[in-house]
Amino acid sequence: MDWPERVFNDKGRAAPARARRGEPISALIDRRRLLLGAAALSLAPAAAAAAAGGLGFRPLSPSIGPREAVAEGYQRAIVLRWGDPLWSDAPAFDPSRPDARAAARQFGFNNDFTAFLPLDDGDPDRGLLVVNHEYPNPHLMFAGLQETTAAAEMSLDQVRFTMAACGMSVVELRRRAGVWTCVLDSPFNRRVTATTPVRISGPAAGHPRLRTGADPTGRQVLGTHDNCNGGVTPWGTVLSGEEGSADFFGGAVSGHPDPAHLARNHYDDLEPHGRYGWARADRRFDINHEPNEPNRFEWVVEIDPFDPEAAPVKRTALGRFAHEGAQCALAPDGRVVVYLGDDWEYEYCYRFVTARPFDPNDRTANRDLLDEGVLSVARFSAEGAVDWLPLVHGVGPLTAQNGFHSQGDVLVETRRAADLLGATPMDSPEGYLPDPRTGRIIIALTGAGEDRTAGTNPANPRRANAAGHLLELIPPDAGQGPDHAADRFAWTLFALCGDPAEPGEGARFHPEAGPEDWFEAPDNLAFDAAGHLWVCTDGPGRRNHDGLWVMATEGETRAWPRLFYSPPAGAECCSPAFTPDGSGVFVAIQHPAEGKASLAEVTARWPDGDPALPPRPSVIFISRTDGGPVVDDRA
Repeated sequence: MDWPERVFNDKGRAAPARARRGEPISALIDRRRLLLGAAALSLAPAAAAAAAGGLGFRPLSPSIGPREAVAEGYQRAIVLRWGDPLWSDAPAFDPSRPDARAAARQFGFNNDFTAFLPLDDGDPDRGLLVVNHEYPNPHLMFAGLQETTAAAEMSLDQVRFTMAACGMSVVELRRRAGVWTCVLDSPFNRRVTATTPVRISGPAAGHPRLRTGADPTGRQVLGTHDNCNGGVTPWGTVLSGEEGSADFFGGAVSGHPDPAHLARNHYDDLEPHGRYGWARADRRFDINHEPNEPNRFEWVVEIDPFDPEAAPVKRTALGRFAHEGAQCALAPDGRVVVYLGDDWEYEYCYRFVTARPFDPNDRTANRDLLDEGVLSVARFSAEGAVDWLPLVHGVGPLTAQNGFHSQGDVLVETRRAADLLGATPMDSPEGYLPDPRTGRIIIALTGAGEDRTAGTNPANPRRANAAGHLLELIPPDAGQGPDHAADRFAWTLFALCGDPAEPGEGARFHPEAGPEDWFEAPDNLAFDAAGHLWVCTDGPGRRNHDGLWVMATEGETRAWPRLFYSPPAGAECCSPAFTPDGSGVFVAIQHPAEGKASLAEVTARWPDGDPALPPRPSVIFISRTDGGPVVDDRA
């Protein structure tokens, strides 16, 4: 199957069609809009769209190699690039003259999570795009640096520039003549960087292990970093997951007062200045100078895009670990449930349930809803059950005898607490998302090394699992809809990724999937309004490129993958965010040209194609050339 595809060169551009936001959590914000969208994007019968796997588009051939391409009949447009000004007084992009003040007024680097939120005025041509900026690639940002030595060789101006380029962006977008662009000087535009004051809240706020010389209260930290995936709350705020911090810190683990705590949180063999040189510019990133600073990261950050004056908040009740995301659902009684994956080999799947229900009529009543509730960790059984084990001080082994004197202790040492409860070690849980139509949850497990010291378990059946897999969790339904707060779910295997033709690999997708209908290393997930599952991979693996794949979760074509989009060489595509009307999808393109040791090796300067500029992580918008819905029955 090698159907025509639309391939872009470095300068290829196309105008997007109509758009507004379509994150799965929009089902909680506006159920009527979701139902209308689902009707507009209803699944075609499998027989009518067999050539397209029941998805209504002709997929790309995965043999395209490391080229940017989108399925036939679609177009992609650049919406925002690293360094694009967000205010009219921001200087033009010029990485040869690094200035942290300039970077803090420009769109950040290495965008990952995206959310598109409609504004209250109901204008379909306006909305807020919220984007995470995960980590820097200094050797691909500045000329003359090598990847292995950049941390020590960067100028302090360059180091501070990277600190300002990480964090988050909030950008008002407006559509004119079918093209989405940034609204310069919008009152909503905002940058959160590695030096932005962030409030610490919840049971671990003020904990002795969060106190530092600069913050003896343990209640305010400067900045956020390693912001990977996230989620949107029912009241319209954005949750940003801090996915680990070790690369940002320097120093000697052996000289730290609690090396066992660092080791349990994967702080191993730190480079003297950290991987990005931050400890050279700010001594709080030296663990020997400020041993508690690492404990102030690896939380979930909540930001209100509609209130630029409100400080971001780290919600410690949701636990400390490598947060890949924080996706929300509602229990039948109105309590909010947040699904949280710990993106590391042999770590765990978590769930948080608020103590109080969501109030749809009073947004301010939900302001600190995520500070009170129960964090649980998953244990999968061979009988197909998932038991949620509460991480509550005083319950089971989480007592003073094991070093837990408060709930704050439990949360600072979330991983050790989960160890004691006997949670199931997982193969790098990343995407972790409820289907807004059915309530079933899909978990993407990106994979794990061949040395599974913990051994296989029912939910991770392959000892060597470089390709990863997908699980489906099924909450019970007692007649009021799926109960996301129940103590026990069911689970089943959705797909084992990899090449089904490879002997001994054990890959499993739809039984009629062809030799090109497979992927590996599933990462970010999204659902469109009709219930199709969209999967971003993080490899690039044997395909020599990552991709955005689509498949049905129900019916005759369940678990039959089709390649919809391939990002440029070295890049990963992340976090699809659909418009509410289904007319388009925003996608983050992260680290183009990654894999090259320096800018001197980079030939394709995506997306500008200008040899004087470095590759630029960007947000793109994909739409149909005929203006129709992204997925329908017109194959």
